[in-house]
Amino acid sequence: MRKKFDVIIVGSGITGLTSAIYLTEAGLDVAVLTKEKELAETNTNYAQGGIIAWKKGDSPQKLKQDILTAGCNYNNIEAVELFAKQGPKLVFDFFINKVGMEFSKTTDGNLDYTEEAAHSDRRVLHFEDHTGDKIESSLIDYAHKTSITFYEDHTAIDLITNEHHSQDIQELYKDREVMGIYALKNDSGEVVTFFSDQVILATGGIGNLYQHTTNPQLASGDGMSMAYRAGAEIINAEFIQFHPTSLFHKDIKRFLISESLRGEGAKLLNHEGETFMERYAPKLKDLAPRDVVSRAIYAEMGRTGSEYMLLDIASYYQGEVPLEKRFSKIYQTCLEGGLDITKEPIPIVPAAHYFCGGVKVDLSGRTSISNLYAIGEVSCTGVHGANRLASASLLEGLLWADLAAKDILKENIQIKSSRFDSIPDWKKPEHVDDFDPLLLVQDWKAIQMTMWNYAGIIRTRKGLQRATADLEYYSHRIFKFYKKARLDREMISLRNAVVNASIIVRAALRNSRSIGCHFIK
Repeated sequence: MRKKFDVIIVGSGITGLTSAIYLTEAGLDVAVLTKEKELAETNTNYAQGGIIAWKKGDSPQKLKQDILTAGCNYNNIEAVELFAKQGPKLVFDFFINKVGMEFSKTTDGNLDYTEEAAHSDRRVLHFEDHTGDKIESSLIDYAHKTSITFYEDHTAIDLITNEHHSQDIQELYKDREVMGIYALKNDSGEVVTFFSDQVILATGGIGNLYQHTTNPQLASGDGMSMAYRAGAEIINAEFIQFHPTSLFHKDIKRFLISESLRGEGAKLLNHEGETFMERYAPKLKDLAPRDVVSRAIYAEMGRTGSEYMLLDIASYYQGEVPLEKRFSKIYQTCLEGGLDITKEPIPIVPAAHYFCGGVKVDLSGRTSISNLYAIGEVSCTGVHGANRLASASLLEGLLWADLAAKDILKENIQIKSSRFDSIPDWKKPEHVDDFDPLLLVQDWKAIQMTMWNYAGIIRTRKGLQRATADLEYYSHRIFKFYKKARLDREMISLRNAVVNASIIVRAALRNSRSIGCHFIK
């Protein structure tokens, strides 16, 4: 099956849906693909804290300085300045005034700005602690009113490029261009050839490469792996931000305890009931940047021989809204696990949370390959530097979705239809091997343990070298198997995962400077 669109967008989170809305309303024929059965199953959907927004009395200069401080001045200055000037107002222009999204308000009816770590002002808007799923559901409701074509349950396999895939020899002598994607229909096993004039990767992060993560299972870095194999530049891959506080519970996994709890006064405690952040960050204490707090918790766990630390909001919360309403999602989830956050501390442990590196893009989201854009967590604009400022990710996704859409409309690139004719459909292997799903599970666990142990919160050169050797072995086995195996969503994700793990470890070995999220012991 062959289909043609003006723009194909892979991913249905804040970046994918926002860019799709802009482009469709401008008159382009747009398709959005997701490997999930539901559009809402995205990293965006699980974001709790909030989104940086315009606030009277705040300034681009103050925001810029906070971003640079959190990012250890490893940031792209141009990108930070663009973000600080244009981003915050876009929350009002797009979400509030256009999409009609609601944010939490104070008892007197004003917008409720909260504080998060490393911010010099209360500039973060939220919807209780459901900000991500509120954004996601609002975007989906709005998108369904447009002419966007949605393909759920479709897993992107590879980008189509002229040099690699075309059967016209003359394409070999042209500059590399992306011309679409091959995608698997998960339910039937059919591979669809999707052609387009531009492709936008909005596939999110890589959290599932780690044993402990706040990300859903879908976060295997599919977009970065596809872009890398197509020849796109990847930068800052060593910078993996670990969130200091994910829930430590035998039955509840991958659940984030938002940083906004600490913004509302929560304190980190050890098992003796002592606060300890003053030992690791005397000035900012519990509101230090995420990399500092994660290492502090990790160190305190090691010092005391504990598997987890505690976060106490019950003893310190003084907000106008009752605690169980202000953090309703966290309250309800913990209650289901037998924990009442209004009465007792929450067991927490650091977990892989956000990827500060990714596919290198410019100020319009353009990658190093023609016709290919990357926006959101899959991309690296340089805004976050060596460590992301809290609640900056949703706004970065929103802003670069807007910037990429404007660039696509301005450039108005149209590939001649005759060039698509020389692209063949996906070629299946002659002899297809069935596989034992348990082997995939085993390989996934091996990658996750390798990354957690050797490329995690604290790294050593010897550990990274060991990870390199282990990943080379896994890669050889997985790629050999992939070439003969029946195509399957999990098989594709596993291949992407081992590619991404290798990219991250190689980047960590190259950077001998201990900075931000990349901490070398």
